[in-house]
Amino acid sequence: MYPFQIKDSITQKTTGLMRMQFWRDAVEDIYSDNPPHQPVATELWRAVKRHNLTKMWLMKIIDEREKNLDDRAYRNIQELEMYAKNTQSALLHLTLEMLGVRDIHADHAASHIGKAQGIVTCLRATPYHCTRRKVFLPMDICMLHGVSQEDFIRGKQEKNVRDVIYDIASQAHIHLEHARSFSKKVPVKAYPAFFCTVALDDYLYNMRKVDFNIFHPSLQKKSTLLPLYLYIRSWKKTY
Repeated sequence: MYPFQIKDSITQKTTGLMRMQFWRDAVEDIYSDNPPHQPVATELWRAVKRHNLTKMWLMKIIDEREKNLDDRAYRNIQELEMYAKNTQSALLHLTLEMLGVRDIHADHAASHIGKAQGIVTCLRATPYHCTRRKVFLPMDICMLHGVSQEDFIRGKQEKNVRDVIYDIASQAHIHLEHARSFSKKVPVKAYPAFFCTVALDDYLYNMRKVDFNIFHPSLQKKSTLLPLYLYIRSWKKTY
């Protein structure tokens, strides 16, 4: 799915639109059993044939990526969640299908985990985006705490800035809790699709440790314990 994730690899919206149209046409051709002669498209066609992947999820990813090419901040947390649902959650739905899982409870979990992943991804990328004078955090939460985009670009760490991050991170935590609230109904076969929660939990925990200072250097470091946490989660058969 990497070819669909082009937000940071383009500088011109027109170029992005052309790429999105290429993949939209490619998906149509794949489901017509006539994939384009392109390595990634060929592998995607094989995956579609092997696992009977749902076309809707692929198109949702493409459509949402295209809408997101404007390079502007999300107007509110709901807009960020919708973007995450149509991209990250859609990828999880496809992963479930590749695992042979078609279950309503697993789908509900995928929806919430995908939203959490989208929110955390937005938070993690904020320091990098600020170096490019870009801020994508939901404007409604920033306005609620009287924080401007310039405050983030300047790397301010006042309480109201940290309160913005707290509110957004809390929403990710809520989605993870929702996903786990019906974990007993989710087939164990689906769990590998949801092990991304290990990294999400780790980031949110580390965020709390630095009092939601999004610019703290420790948040930009890779956690050496993630493989261990992943093993434990797998052994316990939880997500």
